Amino acid sequence: MEKITFMSKELEEEVDFFVLEQTKINGVSYILVTDSERGDAQCLILRDMSAAEETDSIYEIVDDDDELGVISKVFEELLEDVDIER
Repeated sequence: MEKITFMSKELEEEVDFFVLEQTKINGVSYILVTDSERGDAQCLILRDMSAAEETDSIYEIVDDDDELGVISKVFEELLEDVDIER
């Protein structure tokens, strides 16, 4: 499992996440991340908001209920043993 570090603008600190899966839907990249490698952990779905020419990715938490529902189902299909509670 890949570990990535994010810089939180709001908290002005680094936050580590583990990437469980990634996908691209309608040209938009999404990643499913968790705060722990083991057990039942909190997970977030993040949307890549960066422009194609940018070298660093800028991620935003998906919080729209409709978008979250659709993307959650995609990740559940990609990861057969994972249930994502919304």
